[in-house]
Amino acid sequence: MSGALKSALTLAVLALLVVVAAVWGWAALTQPFPQDEPVAICEDTTVTAGSEVRRDQVVVSVFNGSGRSGLAGATSAQLSERGFVPGDVGDAPTPAATTQIWASDPTNPAVALVSQQFKKAKVVAGDALGPGVVVVVGEKFKALRKKQVESVVAEADATYCRATGSE
Repeated sequence: MSGALKSALTLAVLALLVVVAAVWGWAALTQPFPQDEPVAICEDTTVTAGSEVRRDQVVVSVFNGSGRSGLAGATSAQLSERGFVPGDVGDAPTPAATTQIWASDPTNPAVALVSQQFKKAKVVAGDALGPGVVVVVGEKFKALRKKQVESVVAEADATYCRATGSE
């Protein structure tokens, strides 16, 4: 094999490698970035009668049913300071005079635990506006109770939205 043929063959192999690398690089460059799956803030969990439900296991979404700006955010921050997991914050679809806890099961231990943080909160039937226990703070809301209840014991089997990652 002559020197000119070796050089031509070497250049052809190198050119082929450059083309393959360019095609592979273009495919990698134009591929979309991987998307992270959103992690749910809570998952439905069944507790048996006699089981303890703690504040760090309960997600609370707070909605403003009053005319005062920022009330839901401030209340959510206070509940978070007490150890609850913050859920959604926003405006309630309807005005409320008093504090309401919207729940389909008023005997649910998570609802009972959240209810004990408020003075004169009423548990009423309502839609799930956000994850976890839904609280609508009304016009008459002043502050949380000074006494902080850390946990409750389930009186009957119940299902609630338990915070992801809590033990």
